[in-house]
Amino acid sequence: MTDQAVEPKDGLKGSQFLGRSRELKELRADIERAGLDTIAGRKAPRARVLLIAGRPGSGRTALAEELLGQVAAGYPDGILRTRLTAPDGTRVPTERTARELLDTLDLPAPPGEDEDDLAERLREGLSVRRVVLFLDDAADAEQVDPLLPETPDCLVVAVSEGPLTGISDVRPCTLGGLDTKSALELLGRHTGAVRITVDPRSAESLVEECGSQPAALRLAGGWLAVRPKEAVADLAKQLHAQADDGPALARVFQHAYASLPVPAARILRYLSLAPEGHVDPHTASALAGCSVSAAQTTLDDFTVLGLVGRIDSELPQYEVPGCLMPLLRGLTETHDRPGEVQLARARMLERTVRLLQSCRAITEPDGSPARKKLAGLPRALRFPSPAAGAEWLRVRRPALLAAARLAVADGELDTLARRLMAALARALAAHVGAEAAAPDLYGIHRLVLDVAERRNLPREKAAALLNLADLDARTGRTREALTRYRAALDAGREARDPYATGRAMESVGGTYQELGDWYRAADWYGRALAQRLTRGERADAARLHGRIGTVNTYAGRYGDALRSWRSAAAGYRKGGDVAAQARALSEMARVQEYAGRPEESLHTCQEAVEWARQAKDVRLQAALQLRLADTLDRLGDPAAAKLHRGAAERMLGEELPIEGMTPEQGADAYEIRSASKED
Repeated sequence: MTDQAVEPKDGLKGSQFLGRSRELKELRADIERAGLDTIAGRKAPRARVLLIAGRPGSGRTALAEELLGQVAAGYPDGILRTRLTAPDGTRVPTERTARELLDTLDLPAPPGEDEDDLAERLREGLSVRRVVLFLDDAADAEQVDPLLPETPDCLVVAVSEGPLTGISDVRPCTLGGLDTKSALELLGRHTGAVRITVDPRSAESLVEECGSQPAALRLAGGWLAVRPKEAVADLAKQLHAQADDGPALARVFQHAYASLPVPAARILRYLSLAPEGHVDPHTASALAGCSVSAAQTTLDDFTVLGLVGRIDSELPQYEVPGCLMPLLRGLTETHDRPGEVQLARARMLERTVRLLQSCRAITEPDGSPARKKLAGLPRALRFPSPAAGAEWLRVRRPALLAAARLAVADGELDTLARRLMAALARALAAHVGAEAAAPDLYGIHRLVLDVAERRNLPREKAAALLNLADLDARTGRTREALTRYRAALDAGREARDPYATGRAMESVGGTYQELGDWYRAADWYGRALAQRLTRGERADAARLHGRIGTVNTYAGRYGDALRSWRSAAAGYRKGGDVAAQARALSEMARVQEYAGRPEESLHTCQEAVEWARQAKDVRLQAALQLRLADTLDRLGDPAAAKLHRGAAERMLGEELPIEGMTPEQGADAYEIRSASKED
């Protein structure tokens, strides 16, 4: 397994790790030291947990990454990474963390399962692997404990600001500042070695003012890097004069911020609104109300200054260090009116919606209405190909999902939030497919439900409940699906939405059918049928007659089943759907056979063959010919049965290919033949 990463950093790493040799030695020794269970003569029941504790900006994540690089060879199944606290300080739910890790391991994570079930699935998956699990920015032991592998063959490396009280046998490695030599080297990487060597005392004073904290040193180094004529001593004196203004990182950041031009300072403040701290030029452009090119130039400038980091990606993607997010939010609260901030959020959501619409539209055929509408968008919002749209969606997916969650949590931009979720669901379905995107879609539909309940929107509530129930039913959560279908029916009635009520009643019937409750299934299908008949929806009514016929067949009520299939065939005939009429007659013949009426079955089956021939449905013709053969065998006419079986064989391609029948159709026909023999 290759290393997988979901790892925003609390500071920006350099290209080479510096210092921390003592801490690394202690951590390596902790891996091998005897635990309490070993001392007591028991086998360790869980993975060893190494804790790196330190304040954001102390280089704790960089130390963890260096450790992972040193021990990776001993864990052949790879390294799993995830972050347990979002950049805005909120805890990441265990359900989401477990689902992401299961996805990384290519293990099933059915939509709708709760966090306990998902965590259990994760622990089971890890129990047969030898991996390192890196849990970055853990808030407390309650976040870590459910994820711990129940095998000593795995290793867990956790990063936190404080101790993980409650997890046994954890010895924290607490970080302070870097040693002076390493701190000077880190500073020199930004300023150039000459500026350090010509005035070593001033450089040491600057290191001291930065508290030897890596994040503060990078900001100081970035500030000096773009000002080659500024003396290191002057910066050290300016920071010393601000010694009463708070911790070292806050003072260095304030100094860097104060030197920015007003437009750039505004863009920097608004980066605190970026979902998950991940920002691209479009996001920065929308937040600040500037052009995309100007936003990208500013982001590149921020990268040099150490204010953001560039993410390794084919697309321009940037990341706001977690240690700076609280400082940026504080500046936004101080400098920007609430109305301006809300307008920036609205612009960001509107831009995201348009990009998602463009991302989906690029999958449509040339000349379609969606592609024509796409041509009218600004060039910056258009994707050149479906592959480009898919790549953008893949890279931005975590931020897009986070944007939907934040928009719903905001509560004041629900109209935009609803548009965003609709556009995101359509884009995921178009590029990823409904099946593969099911976990993400499940989360989106739950968010839609939250908004619909908050805003008292019964029509949207019904739609969200139907979508959630469909996903529940697809993953075997039948009882949960039934509860949601019933709730959708109530919401549909409240909204006076005939589509939602009809769909819900039919789905309730389908759920009872799945549960084997044929009588309730027939009852609910009957209710849905009555509504379709009242509205004159003949095609749907015919389909429902067929569903009632199916469950009555399962229940052994062959008389009722025959009446339903006869009504279905008549409805399809009136609607001009010849193929569906042939299939309905085929099912009638099957029921007649079950009911012990082979002569009637033979006659109905012959009629179905004729309609299937008119519909040019070769596969259905072949299946019906085989059924005729079986029926004739039972009636004591083997010669006629042999003729029909031979006709079926020719249709299936064993002796003579059927004109217009592709190899794929032939393969499908063989499957139908096998199923017919089983019947």
